[in-house]
Amino acid sequence: MFRRLVLPALLALCAFVLAPNSSRAVEYPWCAQYSGDGGGGRNCGFSTLQQCEATVSGIGGFCERNSFYTGPERTQPKPRKRNSR
Repeated sequence: MFRRLVLPALLALCAFVLAPNSSRAVEYPWCAQYSGDGGGGRNCGFSTLQQCEATVSGIGGFCERNSFYTGPERTQPKPRKRNSR
């Protein structure tokens, strides 16, 4: 009986210890501030301004920088020059 309990418990402990640490919160640089009759809300889950603007475009609201974002500043890629022939 003891062996039947020890092996599963040991396997569970190993899985718990070796599992990747995913407890770090992900921060995004853009937030959507919603308006509306229900009091609105705030969603700071956008990587780009364009994502945020697309989300609020039909439902009302605005986008702003996340004041808690501490990651690197993301820049827009420069447009490629076309070769004229």
